[in-house]
Amino acid sequence: MDSRTIRTQFIKFFKDKEHSFVRSSSVVPLDDPTLLFTNAGMNQFKPYFLGIEKPEISRAVNSQKCIRVSGKHNDLEEVGVDNFHHTFFEMLGNWSFGDYYKKEAISWAWELLTEVWKLDKNRLWVTVYKDDDESRQIWADNTDINPERILKFGNKDNFWEMGETGPCGPCTEIHYYTGDSLDNQNSKGVNIDEQYREIWNLVFIQYNRNTKGELEDLPDKHVDTGAGFERLVAILNNKESNYETDLFVPIIKEIEKVTNKNVLFNDGIPHQVIADHLRMLSFSIADGALPSNEGRGYVLRRVLRRAARYGRMLDMNSPFIFSLVDSLVEIMGEAYPELKDRKIHIEKVIKSEEQSFNETLDRGIEIFEKIVSQTDGKTIAGGDAFKLYDTYGFPLDLTELMAKERGYSVNNKEFDICMKNQKNKGRETNKFKASRSVNEWISISSKKSSFFMGYEDVKSASEIIKFRMQKDTLEIVLSKTPFYAESGGQISDTGLLTHAKFTLDVADVQKIGSDIVHFCKMKKEIKKNFSDIIKSDNTLDAVIDIDRRVQIRLNHTSTHLLHSALKQVLGDHVQQAGSLVAPEKLRFDLTHYEKIDNKQIKEIEDRVNDIIRQNIDLETTVETYDSAKKSGALALFGEKYEDKVRVVNIEGFSKELCGGTHANRTGDIAGFKIISEGSLSTGVRRIEAVTGSGYVEYVNRKLNILESLTDTLNCSDIELIQKTEVLISENKELENKINSFQSVADKEFFSKLLSKVDSSKGLNLIIEEIDNASDLRQFGDLFRSKVLKQGVLVIGVVKDNKPSVMSSVTDDMVDKINAIEIVQYIGSIINGGGGGKPILATAGGKDKTKLNKALKDVEKFIMDKVNNG
Repeated sequence: MDSRTIRTQFIKFFKDKEHSFVRSSSVVPLDDPTLLFTNAGMNQFKPYFLGIEKPEISRAVNSQKCIRVSGKHNDLEEVGVDNFHHTFFEMLGNWSFGDYYKKEAISWAWELLTEVWKLDKNRLWVTVYKDDDESRQIWADNTDINPERILKFGNKDNFWEMGETGPCGPCTEIHYYTGDSLDNQNSKGVNIDEQYREIWNLVFIQYNRNTKGELEDLPDKHVDTGAGFERLVAILNNKESNYETDLFVPIIKEIEKVTNKNVLFNDGIPHQVIADHLRMLSFSIADGALPSNEGRGYVLRRVLRRAARYGRMLDMNSPFIFSLVDSLVEIMGEAYPELKDRKIHIEKVIKSEEQSFNETLDRGIEIFEKIVSQTDGKTIAGGDAFKLYDTYGFPLDLTELMAKERGYSVNNKEFDICMKNQKNKGRETNKFKASRSVNEWISISSKKSSFFMGYEDVKSASEIIKFRMQKDTLEIVLSKTPFYAESGGQISDTGLLTHAKFTLDVADVQKIGSDIVHFCKMKKEIKKNFSDIIKSDNTLDAVIDIDRRVQIRLNHTSTHLLHSALKQVLGDHVQQAGSLVAPEKLRFDLTHYEKIDNKQIKEIEDRVNDIIRQNIDLETTVETYDSAKKSGALALFGEKYEDKVRVVNIEGFSKELCGGTHANRTGDIAGFKIISEGSLSTGVRRIEAVTGSGYVEYVNRKLNILESLTDTLNCSDIELIQKTEVLISENKELENKINSFQSVADKEFFSKLLSKVDSSKGLNLIIEEIDNASDLRQFGDLFRSKVLKQGVLVIGVVKDNKPSVMSSVTDDMVDKINAIEIVQYIGSIINGGGGGKPILATAGGKDKTKLNKALKDVEKFIMDKVNNG
C-alpha cells in the first residue's frame, strides 16, 4: 500500500466510528508558550484536556505534522543513522474527549491492525502500565491476542507525559516484531531490541502534572492515541527501513541524481539525513518558522547546517538542498497543500541559508583542523567548540559529528558554561514563558458567554457572566460583546462598560480559551463593593471607541491590499510573517531577501491606491475551510482556523481567510502611504504604512515641512532640490578650505610641540594640554614618524566641555609601556575610559576639571612602568 492509501484508510476507519476529522495544526505552535514545535498529535487539544476549553466534538481523528529535535523528545542524533527515527514525522491519531475510554480504544486499534491491515498477530506485542490492571484485562477479554504477549512496564515506558508539566496518564503500547524468524521472539526484547518496533501508543489521559510535580485528576477522562505513520508504512510494505518507503525514496533518488552519489555510499547515512532534514525544514518554513540565532529559528539553522555538512560528504560544496523541495511537494503536497502554496518561499529560505553557511563553513573547517592539531588527548575543549559555534555558526552537534569522524569527543560541560556566559543568554527562555499566575474566576451566571457581535454592532446590552481581580485590573467575561479581542495582528478594541452604579474603562480585550476577557482599569471606589453590586444586578452596556475602531478597520483592509500588491510586485514567494493593525498605523512583516527599492515601493503604493480609488465593495462570507481554500482564499502563517472560516474578498484583487474587522468599501480608506521599510531579520522585511486620517496627517506634515523649507530658502517647491544641491556643494567647498587651513595650522603647531621634547629621563617624552585640535590621532601619527625611538606622547584637550586624551608610543617602547595603559590610567582619573592599539590609543571622560591633574600624574605612571619594565 502506498502512503496516501494508508493515511486515508486510517482516517476513514475512525470517521466510520463517528470521529470528526480535524486538520493538522501548524508545527509552529504560536499559541502554546511551552513548546518550540508541535511534537505530538495531542498538542492542539491540550486546552480540552486541561478543561480550559470545551470541545465542540467528543471524538476526533487526524494526521498531525510533528517535529522532535529539542527538549525531552530529542531524536536528532539518531536521525539517518538508524532506520526509523526522524526529526519530522506524521502521527496518526484518534481522540476521545470525555467520551469513550479504554475498552473502545484498545478494541478499535486491534481491529484496524489485524482485520483491516491484516498484520500478523504472532508478531504483535502489547505493553501496559505496571499498575493498570484494567487495560491488561481489556486486552485479554476483548481481543484475541495471546495473553503471554501482554507485558507490564513502569513509568519510563508506560506512563506518558507531554513534558515536565501538563496532561499525562498510563498508556498501552503496541509493538511489531520485524525480525526474520518468528521463533526468535522473546518478551525480553520489547522496549530494548530495535527489532520490536513501537507502532501505536494509546494514552489514557486522566491526570495533570502541576508545577510542583503533583498529579491532579482532570475533570474528564480522555483518550489520546498516536501511531507513527512512517513506521506503519514501512511495516505494511514489508520494508526494513522507513527510508525504503514512498515517503522517502523519491527524495533519495533526487539526491542521487543531484550529487551523482549512489545511496549505498557511506551506508546511505548522508542521503537519509538530508532527506529527513529536508522534510523538517520544509514543513517548518511552510508554517512560518525561519532560521535565526534563537529559539525555534536556531533549531532550524542547526538542522539545515547538519544537512549541509552531510552534503559535503557527497562532495556538494554549493547549495543544493533547496533543489530537493520539488520532490517533497510531489509526495506530500496533496495531503498538505501549504507545501505547494509556499514552495517558492521554502526554496528561497533554504537556498539563502545554505549560501550563508557555505561562506563560513570552509573557514570553520580550517579552524577545526587547527584545534584538533593543538589538542592534547582526544577531547576537544568546550571553549574551542563554542568558538566554532559563536564565530563560524557551527552547532555543537556538528562539531561533535566532525570530532567523532576523527576519533575525538567534545567537552560539553565546558561548552554549556560558555553558552551561559554569553551576553544574550536566556533569550529563548524569556520568549517562551508560560502565562502568569492568576486568581480564580468568580461566576455570576451559568449562561453561555462571549458571543462576539462586533461585526455588525458597536454597542450592546449584556450580562456579566464571571469576573476576577488581578491587582489593579478587573477581568470581566460578558454574555455577548461588541469588543474585538486581539487576534490575527489586529489589536483589541477599547471602550466603556457602563453599569447603573459604575463605569469601567476597557483597556484591552484578549481571548483566553473560549472566553473573550475584558481587561478593565480598577477604580478604588468600586473595588470593595463590586461583587455585591453585580450579584444584585449583573447587566451593563458595552460600548467600543467607534472612531478608533473605524481607523483599525481601514488599516486592516489596507493590510490585505498591501499583501496582494507585494505578491504582484515582488513575487509569489512573499508570505506574511507577522502584522500589527493599530489605529495610528499598520505594520506588515514579509518574507523577502532583498531591500525593497523606491521604485518598487512606489509601484506597491500605486496598486493599493488604485484599488482604493475603485471603491470596491468588500464581500465577507462564512464558509468551510476546505471550500474557502478551493476558491483561492489565502491562509496565513501561524493562524489556527476552525472548520468554519470568514472569507474577506476584494473582488479581483485579494481574497483571504480573516476574522478581523474591515472597511465596507475600499474607498473608505481614502489613501495609503508606506512610511518605512527595513530589515527585521534574515529574509524578513518590515513595512509600516498609514491610511485614512493617518494618511491625511502624514501628507499635511510633509507639506508643512516643504512650505517651511521653501520659505527659508526663498524658492519655489520646484526649485527646492536644485537650491539644496547648490548649498551642499558650496558647503563642501568651505569644509575643504577649513580642513586645509586646519591641517597647515596643526602641522605648524606640532613642530612647536616637538621642541618641547623632554629627553632628560632616558626617553623622548611629551605631555601637553592643548587648546584645540581637529583630530588628536593625527598628532600621534606625526609623532611616530618624527620620533623613531624611545618616544612617548600624551596630549589632552577639552572639547565641548568634555576631556579627551591621546597617547602614542614608538615600537621599541611597547614592551615597557603601551598607549592603552596610559589612556586607561588617565581615563580612570577623568571619570571615563578608553582603548585602541598599543602604539596609539585614545580616551574620553566626563570631568574636565581633573584633566590637568591627570596629565601631571601620568608622568610618574609612565616612568615607573619604564624603569620597572
